[in-house]
Amino acid sequence: MRPAGERRRTVTTGLLWLAAIVLLGSCVQWLTGMGFALVAVPGLILLLGPAQGVVLANCASGVICAVGLTRGRREVRWAAMVPLCMASVCTVPLGAWTTRHLPEPVLLIVMGGLVTAAVLLILRGVRAPALRGRAGAVGAGAAGGFMNAAAGVGGPPVSLYALNAGWTVREFVPNAQLYGLFVNIFSVWANGVPRLSGAQGVGVTVAMAAGMLIGRALADRTPETRARTLVLALALGGGVTTLLKGVLEL
Repeated sequence: MRPAGERRRTVTTGLLWLAAIVLLGSCVQWLTGMGFALVAVPGLILLLGPAQGVVLANCASGVICAVGLTRGRREVRWAAMVPLCMASVCTVPLGAWTTRHLPEPVLLIVMGGLVTAAVLLILRGVRAPALRGRAGAVGAGAAGGFMNAAAGVGGPPVSLYALNAGWTVREFVPNAQLYGLFVNIFSVWANGVPRLSGAQGVGVTVAMAAGMLIGRALADRTPETRARTLVLALALGGGVTTLLKGVLEL
């Protein structure tokens, strides 16, 4: 058995890492409209385990989207977002089932693979007729719903849809926040809420609030390309790390 002092240091270190991950994710989500999951999920699932990492990401991302939407709700494109959101409802239960029933190493591989593949697709700027119009919205919404409930990262399919629809970043952010709020509410309904200690709950809340304030302060000062590159680099590194961890634990 480890000494009490060592156990306290381990708990404190874990709490600091948790707060740092949530703060960084909250900051980039405010900057880009959909960065929390890509940046934070790999670290959260390595720190808390796949199931708890995903549900914490769902809760935190949903809260940030709700706060952000208070500023941009008038710019929402309802004609596109209704099919996106409705399609996600159909696939969230399947994603939640996947999280509950796969062995942890396989889950790590699935989650790391999804994050890595999503980042690579965004970097390539995939363009396809199938990703346009109502059919594209339904397909992107369904894929995002599954990925959000299974791995906490539902944004990349919506990003690809927006890219093919020719949306600007200013148009994308409020619509991404609406989708994020909707799909995370249903993901929390399907997966439940995270089981955090009192100290972890306080740390996550403070870090999330601080991250949103920092992101808001940096939003007008950070070039779009630089923010996007940072988010994708962090996400790719985390995705590959999670994938390798799962492979090593098989």
